Amino acid sequence: MKQSTIRHAARSSPIVLTMGDPAGIGPEIIVKALSERPALLSQTVVAGDVETLRRAARQWGAGSNRLMLAEIAELADLAAVPPGCMAVVQACKLGEPVAVGRISVHAGRAAADCIEWAAKAALEGRARAVVTAPIHKEALAAAGVEHPGHTELLQALSAAHLGVAVARLPVRMMLSCPGLSTVLVSIHVSLRQALDAVTTEQVLQTIRITHAHFLRIGVATPRIAVAGLNPHAGEGGLFGVEDRDVIAPAIERARQEGVDASGPHAPDTVFMRARQGTFDVVVAMYHDQGLIPVKLLGLDHGVNTTLGLPFVRTSPDHGTAFDIAGAGRASPGSLLAAIDAALAASLTS
Repeated sequence: MKQSTIRHAARSSPIVLTMGDPAGIGPEIIVKALSERPALLSQTVVAGDVETLRRAARQWGAGSNRLMLAEIAELADLAAVPPGCMAVVQACKLGEPVAVGRISVHAGRAAADCIEWAAKAALEGRARAVVTAPIHKEALAAAGVEHPGHTELLQALSAAHLGVAVARLPVRMMLSCPGLSTVLVSIHVSLRQALDAVTTEQVLQTIRITHAHFLRIGVATPRIAVAGLNPHAGEGGLFGVEDRDVIAPAIERARQEGVDASGPHAPDTVFMRARQGTFDVVVAMYHDQGLIPVKLLGLDHGVNTTLGLPFVRTSPDHGTAFDIAGAGRASPGSLLAAIDAALAASLTS
């Protein structure tokens, strides 16, 4: 892989926040987050639609936390933005306002354009990290984007920049909340497809990517618990043979490489044990197995981190929340946690 084609951003470079789907809560939580933590204004630039974010600033940054908006052309212009102003780059062409809380082709296209702009900035070394506000997968698909979500789109953009096939740049989704982190073997596929994705090579690759990430952020010997696929991790083959014949060999190979991996553990107790401090992270076999415990424990402060990309990318652990979009009820807690995670990870990358 041509890693030399990636220019790493200096720690003084800004973090890019993408607007997300403009019909969702992305603009609202961005404004609320930067209003609550004005110190972040000097470290962040929003890639989005200027008029959408200006309306959000007027609506959600009221009173003493009222934000002014400064449109800039390049990330380097952040240094000239006056204190108390939210720097915004026009990263998409939205045209006219979209209906809040509704799936829109225009909103999906705008969201994708912002992601692509931010990824390009990170890949070229102009951005320190990327934090993405929520997108709506149906809107993305309606706009003709072939990738189902952020993770797959960012993987494809990075692979194209590096000049390698997507398969040469394996990535994984890690969901974290206070006290629990999980990494997924498969992501946005059907449950039936997810079961087929549980192969020895896929599990081993997930363990390796997880191990590398925790080493990079300063954990000397990451303790990786691998969840089983079947009830009771198969109970010695009584409830399925995948745990014994597929997952266990991957763990053994990882251990031979010097990785502190254990399992397969019964999936109904392994997350509890990790939260109690026995493990640093749990490798889960499929999307909902890993996400349900994290979202149950800490949705308001959950963070999604993409492992394996050539730059730091985090996001809130929730969606566009069309049901409350425009109502002023969205919490910026998860977005703030994602920004904090990006700041911390970019210091150690």
